[in-house]
Amino acid sequence: MRRDELLDAAECLLEDQGSQGLTLAAVAERAGVSKGGLLYHFAHKEALIKAMIERLIGEFDAMIEAQRETTYTRAYLKATFEAIETGRLRRWAVVTGAAGDPELLAPLREAMARWHRHGLDDEPDPRTSQIVRLACEGVWEVATHCPAIVDYAAVRQGLLALL
Repeated sequence: MRRDELLDAAECLLEDQGSQGLTLAAVAERAGVSKGGLLYHFAHKEALIKAMIERLIGEFDAMIEAQRETTYTRAYLKATFEAIETGRLRRWAVVTGAAGDPELLAPLREAMARWHRHGLDDEPDPRTSQIVRLACEGVWEVATHCPAIVDYAAVRQGLLALL
C-alpha cells in the first residue's frame, strides 16, 4: 500500500466521522491494511496528521506553480479560487481541524509565511499585492464556514482588477 492511499483513507475517515473517528486502527481498516502496515509509514496519529497537512501544502504549492501568470500574487489568487471551486478547500478544513496540537500546524504556518512573503518585492505594487493575498485568506475563511454568501466569480474579478 502506498503512502498516499493511506493519507486518502485518513482524509475520507475524517470527512465521514470527524476527528474523533481518526484512529490508527480505523485508518488501517479503511485502507484495507493491517495496523502494522500503517505503522510502517506513520509511527503515530500525529505523524499521520502532519503528513496530511504537508501533502495539502505541497498540492497548493503545485496549484500556484501551475498558474501561468505574470506575478506570484495573481497565481496565488487564481490557485485560491481554484481550491474553493474544486472542493479542495473542504479537505483543508477537515485535515486542519483534526490537528488539535498547535505543533502539528507548524508546517502550515511556515507555508503561509512563505506564501505571503514570496516575491512581494517583485510585484508592481507590493502593498496592493499583500492586501490581495490577505483578502484571499478572508475569502478562504468565508468559503469554509458560509460558502453560499459569496459571489466568487465577482470577488475574483474584483481582486484581479486591483492588480
